Amino acid sequence: MPDNRTRTTLVDAPRGLAGVVVADTEIGDVRGGEGFYHYRQYSAVELARTRSFEDVWYLLVHGELPDSRRSASFAARTAALRRLPDGVRAALPAIAAAGGRSGPLAGMRTALSLLGAAQGFHPVYDIDADRRRRDGLVAAAAVPTLLTALHRLGRGLEPVEPREDLPYAANYLYMLTGSEPDEERTRAVEQYLISTIDHGFNASTFTARVVASTGADMAGCLTGAVAALSGPLHGGAPSRALDTLDAIGTPDRIDSWIRERVLAGERIMGFGHAVYRTEDPRSRMLREVARRFGGPRVEFAVEVERRVEAILAELKPGRELHTNVEFYAGVVMELCGLPREMFTPTFAAARVVGWIANVLEQAEDGKIIRPVARYVGPKAPVAVPRAA
Repeated sequence: MPDNRTRTTLVDAPRGLAGVVVADTEIGDVRGGEGFYHYRQYSAVELARTRSFEDVWYLLVHGELPDSRRSASFAARTAALRRLPDGVRAALPAIAAAGGRSGPLAGMRTALSLLGAAQGFHPVYDIDADRRRRDGLVAAAAVPTLLTALHRLGRGLEPVEPREDLPYAANYLYMLTGSEPDEERTRAVEQYLISTIDHGFNASTFTARVVASTGADMAGCLTGAVAALSGPLHGGAPSRALDTLDAIGTPDRIDSWIRERVLAGERIMGFGHAVYRTEDPRSRMLREVARRFGGPRVEFAVEVERRVEAILAELKPGRELHTNVEFYAGVVMELCGLPREMFTPTFAAARVVGWIANVLEQAEDGKIIRPVARYVGPKAPVAVPRAA
């Protein structure tokens, strides 16, 4: 009898799925050739310049920007969700101690799983859209509390309880340092957080959607995303970009250091991006933020950027290389007093909102993501040899 079942058509895809469209989304887009990206219908950079973190969070969850009444209500609602359940708080010292040098991002993978259990998160497949949004708000509000507590415990300090009277960015800095931050630093960190909420189908976002497509609960989706972000090829570059400035050291060493790396074919951390073929708009905006602070560190970073582009044009004509978000993100976070080990966790404190927006969207699809692989091993079938 002929097999009349629908057959799957196998299609070759490039390594890393580069350029392959795997889903439709209304959350945002990255237009690398233009050097532009947006959340919903708004320029992400313009949102970072003009709106609060909570407003952009509302936009990604609800699909529109809030008016002043909804903005205040949403900010109050999410602020009330910052405190952790007692069982999660009690477990954090052990998680921090077990993590050792792995840091708060690794600890958060465990803590998120515990949070999901403590808060009674259900598989997204089994609950309606309102309950999914509720779980997403609970998780996102808790992430800064988890990260800062794990960081402080790892340093032998007591965690700082969140405050409901502070906005998201200010409360994050307060829990991290124990002191209420000034407006200039708060706004700088807030603009960084807004600029990194979402950025297309990057590795961690795609991971969150794959897990969501199985119907898993919100904590499971976010744990997978955090694991992907922890990889050095994805979320580990802001501190490494500062390492570049440290390695150069002084202005008189810029040209020789850069020439040596370019001629050796080595990567210069903080430069180049997998998507952008022109200047990274996030870098442009964060350069503006850094220049508001001013000072020798900022002037040095700007000069390094200028000389990298000039020397590359000389030695590798036709190959453009611009700063990416990590270069000035590291400078800005350093100026705001964040320790380097908290750069990538701070990134996660923003991106969790984007991950959740993608989980919510994927959950509406109801189709499991299940690609195939081409087998290239020894020819099968081969008879199994008997045990000696």
